[in-house]
Amino acid sequence: MTQDEKNGTGLPIDDDEPMYVISIAARLVGMHQQTLRYYEKVGLIRPKRTGGNIRMYSNADIQRIRTAQRLIDELGVNLAGVDIILRMNEQIRRLQAELEATRAELDRLRATRLPAPYRNGPAS
Repeated sequence: MTQDEKNGTGLPIDDDEPMYVISIAARLVGMHQQTLRYYEKVGLIRPKRTGGNIRMYSNADIQRIRTAQRLIDELGVNLAGVDIILRMNEQIRRLQAELEATRAELDRLRATRLPAPYRNGPAS
């Protein structure tokens, strides 16, 4: 979620909330609209669509495009490589979140007091 942006209710806006039409998204990332259409065609980005079939880009989409730009411009990675890197980054983030949840559950279970074990086994 973005820190400073808020919707009309005063609540923070989710990074996955579609907010920008293609012309604004293209301006934000400094590339041509046709490049964004191509990125969508090859599956690099997946903007949401309105009922009228207008592409709407979220802040997460914009960040993904900027990451792709850096990989291409600074490291010379091709689009197939960019796709693999972005997918791996998403998988790593999911696994880290799962690990954090597992650790929290383990901490919760460790904090639960269990009765002391019997010294010589249960009395019969």
